[in-house]
Amino acid sequence: MIPLICIFPLFPLLICPFLLIEAAANNLTLSYQHPNPEAVVQEVQRRILTSASNVELNDQLSCTTGNPIDDCWQCDPNWGNDRQRLADCSIGFGQGAIGGKGGQIYVVTDSSDNNVANPQPGTLRFAVIQVEPLWIIFSANMQIKLSHQLIVSSFKTIDGRGASVYITGKGCITVQDVSNVIIHNIHVYNCVPSGSGDIRLSPTQVEHKGKSDGDGISIHHSRDIWVDHCAVSRCTDGLIDVTEGSTAVTISNNYFSHHDKVMLLGHSDNYMLDKGMQVTIAFNHFGVQLVQRMPRCRHGYFHVVNNDYTEWKMYAIGGSAAPTIISQGNRYVAPNDDSSKQVTKRLDADKGDWAGWEWISEGDLMVNGAYFLPSGQGLNNLYFKDSGAEPKSAAMIDRLTSNAGVLGGPRDNGDHTSQNSRTNPDENGSGGDPTFGNYGSGGEGISYGSGGIAFGSSGKQLLSAANIFMSLLVISALEMISGNIAALALP
Repeated sequence: MIPLICIFPLFPLLICPFLLIEAAANNLTLSYQHPNPEAVVQEVQRRILTSASNVELNDQLSCTTGNPIDDCWQCDPNWGNDRQRLADCSIGFGQGAIGGKGGQIYVVTDSSDNNVANPQPGTLRFAVIQVEPLWIIFSANMQIKLSHQLIVSSFKTIDGRGASVYITGKGCITVQDVSNVIIHNIHVYNCVPSGSGDIRLSPTQVEHKGKSDGDGISIHHSRDIWVDHCAVSRCTDGLIDVTEGSTAVTISNNYFSHHDKVMLLGHSDNYMLDKGMQVTIAFNHFGVQLVQRMPRCRHGYFHVVNNDYTEWKMYAIGGSAAPTIISQGNRYVAPNDDSSKQVTKRLDADKGDWAGWEWISEGDLMVNGAYFLPSGQGLNNLYFKDSGAEPKSAAMIDRLTSNAGVLGGPRDNGDHTSQNSRTNPDENGSGGDPTFGNYGSGGEGISYGSGGIAFGSSGKQLLSAANIFMSLLVISALEMISGNIAALALP
């Protein structure tokens, strides 16, 4: 045994590196976070007001809804000839996500997923691992039952318009260490954990991956991500999770249902990289049989605007570790349970801690006794008094969210999934296959474009100087500690 007096000199080696890491993390910014998030909030409101004004001026046009994302491309009857225009239609923090814009059109013709280490051409998995930008579309309605998590590389758009596309199975969609990904008009449901295995990440790289959590869509350490018009339900863990230093994300026009822990934004209270997380949650419908986390936020800056909350059983919006949450023009319909009327929930903190957290409600519509408990210094004046962009009233919520979920078919997955009766604290039903139908637009309006795949250079990876610094610091500290302990232990 090492004498206690010999341990004392090791204390600085044990403590100092981690104090340095904590100090660096507390002042950490992500390379791609917006320097003025209030300006992004104001710009979203201006976009909504402009679209709402167009509705009043052009009410005879059935395509106008006041939803600036949909009105950006849907009024063009020939949108299928210019699918990539969609990349110009996002709003909020993920507005810069271009996906596969500028790349070739890739048509998925094969719904199988039989070989994750060597996927076949024509499959979705083959498309998402290519290194050059691709705009991925589907030749027909299909169900893709994944054998392992689908790992999407940078500069990809998965565009399900014109077909009914269901993704289910093991691991589901993973967006990790990449940038510029758009996921649009896809059903994602009944996702379960995958076992470990070798997965191809690019045409030249195969990597062994461990067990996944069973999220519907997992976004880790990535930026410029946009998830739009998807229907997500009944997964083992979260429906959409954004963690580990991700930023510049927009989650819009989706329909969520039949799940417990819907959306996690932030890895853990101790993960300081998430201080730079910035996410816009807009025009989504939080539908039936949802319990909590719509979203559950940590550390970052979150704009929750013009969403429709049909149901929650515990709370709608929660958070810990002092996140900033701006709630504008949402409709919150409280459950009949008198103990669950509060929209908000602060976790792992008492009032003395959370009283300073900036949680603001502006223009929200409270129904059936719902109430939002605000905190902080009241940032309302910063956003609206001088900007001329007052938050659009929740009175327009029906119109703004009328098309939430997958377009061209049922808005949610309710009629096409079977819920497993087994539940646990982290699972609100999983497993089961859909009753898969041939509804939807059946491929109408699809423009396949030119084919062909050319392997190019690798996409940009996210590895900030701060991450490298902290990693080297930890490695050096561990080497010093292990060396001293080994020396002391020698006879």
